[in-house]
Formats: sequence, structure tokens, C-alpha cells
Amino acid sequence: MNHLLLILAFFMAHNAAFTQENTKTKKIALVIHGGAGTIDKQTLQGDLEKEYIKTLETALLKGYEILKNNGNSIDAVEASVNVLENSPLFNAGKGSVFNNEGKIEMDAAIMSGSGKAGAVACVEGIKNPVSAARAVMEKSNHVLLSGKGAEIFAKEQNLVFEDSSYFATDFRWQQLLRAKELKRIELDHQDKSDTTGNIQQIEQKYGTVGAVALDYNGNLAAATSTGGLTNKKYGRIGDTPLIGCGTWADNICAISCTGQGEFFIRAVAAYNAAARFKYKGGSLQTAICETIDEDIKSKGGKGGMIGISKDGETVMLFNTKGMYRGAIDENGKIEIKIFK
Repeated sequence: MNHLLLILAFFMAHNAAFTQENTKTKKIALVIHGGAGTIDKQTLQGDLEKEYIKTLETALLKGYEILKNNGNSIDAVEASVNVLENSPLFNAGKGSVFNNEGKIEMDAAIMSGSGKAGAVACVEGIKNPVSAARAVMEKSNHVLLSGKGAEIFAKEQNLVFEDSSYFATDFRWQQLLRAKELKRIELDHQDKSDTTGNIQQIEQKYGTVGAVALDYNGNLAAATSTGGLTNKKYGRIGDTPLIGCGTWADNICAISCTGQGEFFIRAVAAYNAAARFKYKGGSLQTAICETIDEDIKSKGGKGGMIGISKDGETVMLFNTKGMYRGAIDENGKIEIKIFK
């Protein structure tokens, strides 16, 4: 009997040591974005550029804190996106753009590497739409809820709501007035020198926010959140809440997109990049680059993608003048960039 106990104790100690060592050798990583487009360095001089960098850093550290303490990737991407939604600097949550009726309607999605996904579209008043998307994923039998139905569901889940004044900023209101004056639709990072009204020329900044993460258990996750288009009409829904278009995750890679939504929808861009990586092999960098070049850029679209693979490869690519972006690795090393 004593011999059996000794053998059992040996195997338990060996297994614990193996598990600890195995955890140490696995990677964690997190990548975020805050939109891509015509981002002019001259307009971001001084304190404004510092504010963007500081907020991106805060978002990275929030998610990283979860990952390094053996938390899961879903918690990490939600936490990072919440930080960006709570900042007036980005077109998501607080600081979202106005639609044609002078209202703020938001979209968001979240997806786990397990294949579970949730999304909300055209919602008003929900402080953190990505948290509502997670509730849809975990607390309902559905994937996508929209409008009033999504808001009723969010209230049933005791999510935080804010008055419309919380989300509104004067900067976004002026964007709406300008768009109406020029009788056009705009995205967030607008090139103010363009007054042509040409939809493919004027959509020059894409303020969608997103995050992708890999945790110590090898699970991946992606989350994306946006306020959509300035002056948008007719209940328009972009790529962000459409699983496979603006957001995708399996346990091979995770991807979040920002750009001209209609192009990303037609290309099923996020899934297309993941499929290239899965079936063609090679690097995730190559798969995303090919998707942007062949399926977005070649059709006249602009934007960017962030991604992370099961092996910890991180990607931040775009075909615009800049993209708010950042990454943090297992050692806590931070990389934040805005311009090319």
C-alpha cells in the first residue's frame, strides 16, 4: 500500500511539474486596433498623439493583465475593447459617430476560438456594445441581435446603459453637420481636403476598434466594435457584427477588421484570410496581406486587419496611410504605432 502511495505521489508531482513547464512554454499575445485610414501626422501633433498612444497602451495592458494571470482570451479581448469603447477618441461606444437622424447606433461582435460567437447591431444606449455581443454569445441561443430587441436583451442581462449625451461629442456632431452639408456619407478618419462626394474617395478613416488574443491554454478570440458611418441611413449594418466579415476566430487564428465595410462584407474578409492561412499554409502575415491586396484593394476598398495565430504570430496590416494599432507579447513588450 505504501508503495502504491509513493508511486501515485511521484506521478502527481511529475504531472504538476510537466503542467507548469508546459504552461511556461506556451505563448500569450494580444493585438488591438483603433481604426485605419488617412491619419495625418500634422493633426496629431503634441498632446493628441500622446492621448491616442496612452489609450492604446491602457487597452493593451488591461488585456495583458488578464492573460498573464492565466485568464482566458475572451475576457482579454472584451476588456481591451471596453477601454477603447470608453474613450471619446475612437468611433466605438463613447465618441461614436451620428447617423442621418442625429442618433448614435453601434455594432459589435465577439468570437471564441471554440466557434461560439455573438453580435449586436444598430443598438443605442448600451455603454459597451462588445459586452452585449458577449452576452448574446453566452446567454442566448442566437448569434446576432439588432435594434430594440438587442437593447431589451441587454437590459435583461443587467448591462450598463447610458443617456445619449454620454456618447455624443461635439467633434462627431460637427462631422455630421459637415457630411449633411456636402450631402454624403463619411467614415471617421475623414480627409477634409476632399469635397467631391465620391463615396470611394471620401471614406478615408475607419474608426472601428478591435482586439485579438491568445491565452496560455491555446485559445484564441477576436472582438470588434464600431459606431459605423457618419450620416448613415436606412438601418445600415457594416461588416463589424457580421461573423466572418469583420470578425473571426477559430483555434487556428483570430482576426478583427477595420475599413470600408461593404468591401469587407463582399469579400467575407476575416474568414477569407483565416481560410487562406488554414488551407494554404505559410504565415498569417501572408494570408492577411493577400486578402487585403486581392480581395479588398483590388476592388477599390481600403482598410486594415489585425490577426494572431495559434503559435503567437501577430499581424497588423493595412493599405491606408495609417492605422492605430498595438501589440503586446508574453514578456509584456509593447509595440504601438499609428503611421506607416
